[in-house]
Amino acid sequence: MLKFTRYLPKFGWLPTVLTVEPAFAAYPALDPSLEQEVPPEVNVIRTRSWDPYGLYAHLQRQKKQNVVDVGFVKEQSGSRLQALARWVRGNIFLPDARVGWVPYATRAARSLFRSQAFDAVITSGPPHSAHLIGQRIHKRTATPWIIDMRDPWVEFCYNVEMKQSRLARAIQTRMERRVLECASAVVSVSDFVGQRLKHRARIRHYETIYNGFDPADYPRVLPQTESNRPFIIAHVGSFTRSQHVPSLLQALQQLESTTPVEMHFVGHIHEEALRAYRETGLEVVIKSYMPHSEAVAYMQKADLLLVALGRWSGAKGIVTGKVFEYLSASKPILGIGPVDGDLANILSQTRGGRVFDYGDAKGMAGYIKDRINRRTESFEADETALKMYNRRELTHSLAQLLTSITSNS
Repeated sequence: MLKFTRYLPKFGWLPTVLTVEPAFAAYPALDPSLEQEVPPEVNVIRTRSWDPYGLYAHLQRQKKQNVVDVGFVKEQSGSRLQALARWVRGNIFLPDARVGWVPYATRAARSLFRSQAFDAVITSGPPHSAHLIGQRIHKRTATPWIIDMRDPWVEFCYNVEMKQSRLARAIQTRMERRVLECASAVVSVSDFVGQRLKHRARIRHYETIYNGFDPADYPRVLPQTESNRPFIIAHVGSFTRSQHVPSLLQALQQLESTTPVEMHFVGHIHEEALRAYRETGLEVVIKSYMPHSEAVAYMQKADLLLVALGRWSGAKGIVTGKVFEYLSASKPILGIGPVDGDLANILSQTRGGRVFDYGDAKGMAGYIKDRINRRTESFEADETALKMYNRRELTHSLAQLLTSITSNS
């Protein structure tokens, strides 16, 4: 949404951003440097919110940011309190733990509409509670409304971790269907997710607008690869327990190479995965969360970039945002996940890397060995195929959709 906000004015649309005041919410990570990308003409409105993570943190005697994780649920069961908190998160706070923002944001949105005219509304989730705000504004003002689904709702992989009951799932399904069928248009980040959404609701208009990369984030001159240093495989972003694939460890142990290999993880890595990597004797380098610009530079220093999809029922449709940033970093990608999914199709289309099935240790080992042998060669994905994932071009698609739904309203 930050990139949409940055580029929409170039296509004749001026956004007003309604969001939450950081002091009233908890996040697994914050990057204040990204605020510099918000155009000066964009008005950003921040409101209060009631955040249950504050209460949970108080009970645990911790800071809020220490009790929220990727997907807004801690993976480890830990204490009974943590297990109870996960159950409450999945069965009481519906559609998600950010639902406490809905009354504050709805009130602020109504105030905005009283002060000026708006041509359209976009809500982006998760958190999918944001769509409840859009639904209320749409019904009250009849303003055309687009839902941006960046992750599934009912089929969100983390719902399993929260032991969601049949009743809670039924409520979620009904909420999702009503919201999707009320909106003027729905977009999602993959064709697979879109097909699943259309299977569960009668959507008026649907489009896929993929995640992408911004060429402005990348320096034009790539760092030179030093042939005498270890071969670096890097994973940039949180690495969860579900992404840990033992066959990759087997592949690394099968390598017969005189070049040492190092695993680098930038961001949080689940302790179980970290322990497994260290037990193999591999050199493992851990880097804490870093600003986006530094993370991009780290991608360009690596020899091979890793993206591993969890073994979820919807894994075929998962194409994380970092995949496109990996592609723009001009480094080959080792993907692990369904070989007939959207990720495999995109890497094949762009010639940006290979996807191997979860248990294909032999295939992974062969690919890693090939990249070690060719590490000094320049690597570039298909520039023509990459153009369709340029953030500016993706924003142009969103602007065209905005123009379409407003002209038809």
